[in-house]
Amino acid sequence: MKLYWSPHTRSIRVLWLLEEIGCPYDRVLVDIRQGEQKRPGFDAISPLRKVPALEDDGVHVAESGAICAYLADKFIGAGLAPRLDDPLRGPYQQWMYFATGNMEPAFFQAAMNLEVPEMQAGWGSFDRCICAIENAVSEQNWLLGARFSAADILMVTSLYYGMKIMNIVPEKPAFLAYLSRAAARPAFQRAQAIDSGAA
Repeated sequence: MKLYWSPHTRSIRVLWLLEEIGCPYDRVLVDIRQGEQKRPGFDAISPLRKVPALEDDGVHVAESGAICAYLADKFIGAGLAPRLDDPLRGPYQQWMYFATGNMEPAFFQAAMNLEVPEMQAGWGSFDRCICAIENAVSEQNWLLGARFSAADILMVTSLYYGMKIMNIVPEKPAFLAYLSRAAARPAFQRAQAIDSGAA
């Protein structure tokens, strides 16, 4: 299994998930700041020439959310995804898609000061997204209650990006506590060390 990645990108999501799973994998550093993603053939691995991208025994998966979903299901024994017959599967899928399909466009809208009618925006609005996340993590440790999952990996990394990099997400106590719980996980710390070491 090969992970094509670059530091300080959404690759951290997949690094973290792979460290949680504990499976062997090879890292292929793609220096996107030097344009290595434009080299011939990389678009066969990642159609938009972005990282992360995964190669698994001839299977190519791009998009960080899709890679996380793929790996969590492939390594179901790691407990990062509820099984198909588990009642938590529905909420898990909801938060997996929410983190990539709603948060990122909502953050972009807020950062760019764009006026988008709430009825037409799939994410509703930035404020509604923030409220939904706050409600989800205020009363429980993880999005699925006591159970940590791949959805938390996507949510934590998105929240951190919006809060610490874009400076548009308010530092609400529930968010800070959620990020703190995530940062205490050994797999997160290993992924951070890999990411920082390559930067």
